[in-house]
Amino acid sequence: MRYGARNQLTGRVKSIKKGKLMSQVDVMLDADGLVSSVMTIDSLKDLKLKKGDSVRVVVKAVNVLLVKEG
Repeated sequence: MRYGARNQLTGRVKSIKKGKLMSQVDVMLDADGLVSSVMTIDSLKDLKLKKGDSVRVVVKAVNVLLVKEG
């Protein structure tokens, strides 16, 4: 499948936190790092995601902000 987003990272699902309507999926990246994705519970069910699954993180953003620490 082709994606319009050029920023793609691979990793494995580290954890899934479920609320009543939304869920947070934490992904440990192959390139050392952690990314979180927030989606509806329905989307989580449709994707059939579970801990340990291999996934591709596709990042498409209009704005990227940098904040200097310290």
